[in-house]
Amino acid sequence: MNAPASAPWTITGDEVVAALDSDIVRGLDDAQASGRLERDGPNELVEAPPVPFSERVVAQFKDPLVALLLAAIVISLIAWIAEGAEGFPIEPVVIATIVILNAALGLWQEMRTEQAVAALKDMTSPHALVIRNGRVVEILSSELVVGDVLALEEGDAVSADCRMVDSAGLDVAEAPLTGESQPVTKTTDPLATDTALADRTNMVYSGTAVTRGRGRAVVVATGMRTEIGKIAELLGAADSGETPLQRQISWLGKMLGILVVCLSVVVVGSVLLTSDDRSFTGVIDALVVGVSLAVAAVPEGLLAIMSIVLALGVQRMAEHGAIVKRLSSVETLGSASVICTDKTGTLTRNEMTVVAAVVGDVEIEITGVGYRPIGDAVLNGERLQSGPIAAELRYLLAAGALASDAAIESDGDDQWDVRGDPTEIAFLVAEHKVADVAAREARFDRLDVVPFTSERKMMTTLQRDGDDERMLMISKGAPDVLLDRCTRERRDGDDLPLDDERRAALLATVDGLADRALRTLAVAYREVERGATTIGPDHEEDMVWLGVVGIVDPPRDEVADSIREAHEAGIQVVMITGDHPRTAQRIADQLDVDAVHARVEPDDKLRIVAELQADGNVVSMTGDGVNDAPALRTADIGVAMGITGTEVSKEAADVILTDDNFSTILRAVREGREIFADLQKVIRYLLASNTGEVLVMLFGVLGAGLIGLDAVEGELAVPLLATQILWINLLTDSALAMALGVDPAVDEVMSRPPRGMEDRVIDKPMMVTIGLIGLVSSFVALLAFDLEMPGGFIEGDGDITTARTMVFTTLVIAQVGNAFNSRSDVVSAFVRPFENRLLWLAVAVTVLLQVAVVHLPFLNDAFDTVPLDAERWAVCCALAAVVLAAGEIRKVFTRAAMRRQPALS
Repeated sequence: MNAPASAPWTITGDEVVAALDSDIVRGLDDAQASGRLERDGPNELVEAPPVPFSERVVAQFKDPLVALLLAAIVISLIAWIAEGAEGFPIEPVVIATIVILNAALGLWQEMRTEQAVAALKDMTSPHALVIRNGRVVEILSSELVVGDVLALEEGDAVSADCRMVDSAGLDVAEAPLTGESQPVTKTTDPLATDTALADRTNMVYSGTAVTRGRGRAVVVATGMRTEIGKIAELLGAADSGETPLQRQISWLGKMLGILVVCLSVVVVGSVLLTSDDRSFTGVIDALVVGVSLAVAAVPEGLLAIMSIVLALGVQRMAEHGAIVKRLSSVETLGSASVICTDKTGTLTRNEMTVVAAVVGDVEIEITGVGYRPIGDAVLNGERLQSGPIAAELRYLLAAGALASDAAIESDGDDQWDVRGDPTEIAFLVAEHKVADVAAREARFDRLDVVPFTSERKMMTTLQRDGDDERMLMISKGAPDVLLDRCTRERRDGDDLPLDDERRAALLATVDGLADRALRTLAVAYREVERGATTIGPDHEEDMVWLGVVGIVDPPRDEVADSIREAHEAGIQVVMITGDHPRTAQRIADQLDVDAVHARVEPDDKLRIVAELQADGNVVSMTGDGVNDAPALRTADIGVAMGITGTEVSKEAADVILTDDNFSTILRAVREGREIFADLQKVIRYLLASNTGEVLVMLFGVLGAGLIGLDAVEGELAVPLLATQILWINLLTDSALAMALGVDPAVDEVMSRPPRGMEDRVIDKPMMVTIGLIGLVSSFVALLAFDLEMPGGFIEGDGDITTARTMVFTTLVIAQVGNAFNSRSDVVSAFVRPFENRLLWLAVAVTVLLQVAVVHLPFLNDAFDTVPLDAERWAVCCALAAVVLAAGEIRKVFTRAAMRRQPALS
């Protein structure tokens, strides 16, 4: 069996030990342990098998856009063969290279991510102290079996689910499992059957850690049967699904496929209907043009550019403390409309801090946060350095630090190492801020201790004062418990008697601190007879009340600004925590969090995330504990903590924060939005360019008489040849598009609301831009053709080869202006035009290559072009400039319309 017949927290420890056929003193013998290990298997979580390399490769080719490119390769090869298989098949080879490089980039990024995640692993202790054969021995955690008796001490990691059988002030940090920020004091008493996981004080669980005390516990569950194991099983049922970007690119690929087929049929049919050449060769030529046009309409560079843009974004995010496990997750963060976040360690520092101290009737503020002992005592807005109140404060904090087991040391580089219970560390850090701790440590020697227990709710130490050999008993604990044991109060340097009225006043002070969601601890002392070396609980009476402190886990300094930025970006911030509701609400109020869900369990987190998604939100879920893992997997984007996060949460997440900082999430959101903006720039540019090419062919064939194309005899009556179409496509899909993919932000991406789940990557404004630029590009290109050709709307005196060269060149130069225009759908191309140096380099390369195609003899033969004189170049450039002007005019009207719209509330 793997557990007692009854829930182990509902029966006594002795009954659990008996049910498991174990022994609290001797533990298991080797034969028992070996048999149970063979029966139940190792104490390990079952990991998902690695994805075979072949499946990873195939996954890179499942995108509809990739399928479209693969079809383009096949069609291009057919066209090349149909033309007699002469020369090198440049187009299919180039497209195939793009597809292969895209797949290789995806695989490379996956491997890099796996290496980064592996480097982050900070596993809990792989060993455990158990009692075997009556002796305490150290074994591998994987060898723990049901019935083993664990010997637990401060600093130990708990490696299995156990029922406590003995506890001496044992406190366990359970935040990774329950979300509770405060260590839980463990007891041995049975509990009710319906006791919630976070309230099972007689149980310790795998993945938690002992912060104070010692005890013994019998293992009741191992491996996948532990609470961590149950949550790991939930992960298998949680589906991460496609990201918004993957859905949008999939949609785009399907739409382009349909459009390409329709356009090709129309153009080929038009060519065949208007051409006098009905021979087999003429039909093949028409089909070649149609195939070339189909390939030209497909933005084959988009997929590779998208992957490169995402990969560069991943690198930038890693520099800012976020490791992305899959490329598409980068953009998903930019789509987030809700960020669900844990409290402890994410919004807060996870460093308990004394922020207030009350001595007598005076409350003193203690400044500074966290475990760095930098701060001051402040009274009425001024620094408190001397006088009786300062002396009482030092006395209070010194006594609280003496009644603890915490330690804090400097490493000499402004970094501090701490150990012990977080609240005790808080006392010690506060004392460092106002007093000479080294002098106090040299003065007092601890002789004995009565440890903290949940029943007593206090801890007491016996100290020898080296200055006058006095013996002092110092206690720290719950204010109401400690006050009952006090008969006097220290005030203004005197010990004054306590009456009922004064006790009520002190309790009111404590309640006031608690109402501010501060954890309260009181300190008291008394002198004992000289020569005493031991004390017990019976000595804890007739004490002198020194005062009370208020402790809080403070928010991270930068989180408030980040949440404000989230609100400005239209993102809702929701706190989901296992912590106490009052504590959670205090932090939420300080940081202006939109909603709070406290005391939640793993299935609650799943439900909350699912409900938010059902409302149409793109949900980002952050967390560090095992209890967060199912929700991390289910959310659109799961963000795990790299420092405090458990391995289960890291495995479930899409993004891992190396600094555990909420503000890093907002930086990632900005990065995601900027990446999507860059992708839209590329899509806007590519589709507008390709639309211009398609419309040149379509309108040129349909309106052949208007531009003089009907006068062409003896060859295919089209404004562009197949080789010229492919050259334009290769030129525009490469350098210029890549430069736009890394373009610095022009629009303020964090001032707009997040995109909806169903918002298209090509929205209405972009459609207008694509249509307008495509129409204008085709118009000016055909105008260049008409200016050169005899007949048509404008009489010219050139030939078909020169006219095609004019169309060819005008389209290429027009795309240069289109690249600058595509930087924004709203902001002028002349705003910060020189920020993107790579774009200017791409412009230079594009223009030089086009000049080469027009003027180099061997390229004239390959692309059927002729050199142009300066006048014709000027005409091409002037006509191409109309494209940029059209974009600028449209933006003027767009900005005017935006100014007339009411501001978002």
